[in-house]
Amino acid sequence: MMTNKMNHHAILMALFLLQVVAFSNSAQLSTNSRWIVDSATGKRVKLTCVNWPSHLEPMIAEGLEKKPINDIIQKISGNGFNCVRFTWPTFMFTRPDYGNLKVFESLDKYNLSAAKVGISKNNPQILNMTVVELHKTVVGELGKNKVMVVLDNHVSRPTWCCDGNDGNGFFGDAYFEPKEWLQGLTAVATTYKGFPQVVGMSLRNELRGGRQNEPNWYKYMQEGANTIHAQNPDLLVIVSGLNADTNLGYLRSKAFNVNFTNKLVFEAHWYTFGIPDKAWTAQTNNLCATQTKRARDDYLFLTSAKNSFPVFMGEFGIDERGLNVADNRYITCFLAVVAEFDVDWALWSLQGSYILRQGIVNHDEYYGILDIDWDRLRSPAFVSRLQIIQQINQDFTSKKPTYYKIFHPLSGQCVQIVKNEIVLASCNNASRWDQHLDGSPIKLEGAAGCLGVAGDGVSPRVSMDCSSKWKIVSSSGLHLAAQDGKGEYLCLEVNVSDSRIVTKKCLCVGKNLSDFRTCAGNPQSQWFKLVPANV
Repeated sequence: MMTNKMNHHAILMALFLLQVVAFSNSAQLSTNSRWIVDSATGKRVKLTCVNWPSHLEPMIAEGLEKKPINDIIQKISGNGFNCVRFTWPTFMFTRPDYGNLKVFESLDKYNLSAAKVGISKNNPQILNMTVVELHKTVVGELGKNKVMVVLDNHVSRPTWCCDGNDGNGFFGDAYFEPKEWLQGLTAVATTYKGFPQVVGMSLRNELRGGRQNEPNWYKYMQEGANTIHAQNPDLLVIVSGLNADTNLGYLRSKAFNVNFTNKLVFEAHWYTFGIPDKAWTAQTNNLCATQTKRARDDYLFLTSAKNSFPVFMGEFGIDERGLNVADNRYITCFLAVVAEFDVDWALWSLQGSYILRQGIVNHDEYYGILDIDWDRLRSPAFVSRLQIIQQINQDFTSKKPTYYKIFHPLSGQCVQIVKNEIVLASCNNASRWDQHLDGSPIKLEGAAGCLGVAGDGVSPRVSMDCSSKWKIVSSSGLHLAAQDGKGEYLCLEVNVSDSRIVTKKCLCVGKNLSDFRTCAGNPQSQWFKLVPANV
């Protein structure tokens, strides 16, 4: 009788797994210069992902103890994300004592009784799955719901990431043996053959620590990339850099050599970790300029190099409670840069909580878009600011932009003309402008009219008068100023009180049009970016 029950369970499990992988909306993807494209049509596909961890000690996708799996996935797609960067630990696919654990056994191992009760309520069908079967089931459900998947090898030994001395940082570390890592890549690439929603695999998250060096980076990352492609040539192969995914600058002098073409993507991460609040509050313009230059020099150059490649911003994010000044200033700078380059990306992160993180049960994740109960968005205003980078603004149909949107990264909205009034509105309906040369008029694209200064505290106007000459007047490159009738420079600004666009005295900028040495004010209400577009 027990054997019959076990056979029955095995049959049901097989049928369930077949069912969840049966549907997929995703075409095979490849690359065309700096763009990711649909291999069949050649049209651009932009990855706008959110991270969903499954690499911590229990090896269970976060949140399944809080909500049914499809409820979670609806929250993903319903908030404009077309993709999930789904993490996995190497040991789960290379060591049977990890991968063969059933979900309930993994929970019991860490005495996670409350999570076990929650899963029994919300996702009872997964308790008797192995953690590998569960991983496949989540990927299958994402495919059924038309969400693409990038599989990310986050760590080797399941644990929270990342510390420079955690044994997971670089080849040769205690838990990061290159042969086992390659074995894991092989297993995952093979496991997900026939899952068209799986569009790519990233080789390793945030290489770091004292062992990291360029020769071994080239040696093993090239071998890893070739291994994935040999096992599953349909996949994009996503390659991360040194110093926790912040540096790929060495690719300027030495190419990354692999035995395949049109599948290679490079990954970078951008946070403001290590930069104190006081640096952002004292020198917001200058620090944004410095951080933007670093991003351009260390990885964004790959989008415009002679042999260009797509860049995938695999992680960025902020404390969504709004309490971290450095995060709040950095993200406005970040959005301006990412909108300009129109790169693919993955926000950190989806989860409002962790089943177990660093010894804490039901750990609150302030960087998660969902609240701790997984009921609602932690900060709807923040998610709405992602609108312009969720759009495709550029592709390869034209080598040059055909028009520009004036983007206000602090609000996430764009400038629009409504009945001759200048307002902020959805970037879907942004007015179109010609390319702006520093010190020249800002002209409407394809129509007569220029943006003009009307006075201090007064809304700018669009008219046939093109006498206002707009200059970029701070190191951030995000202040636009023109002279009023008295010869004083006034900057575009969004009034905090009523969200009107006006022109006012430039913040943190002197009469010589350069940055103040220090400035206690926040100039970001005056930050505007001319975002190139051709679609």
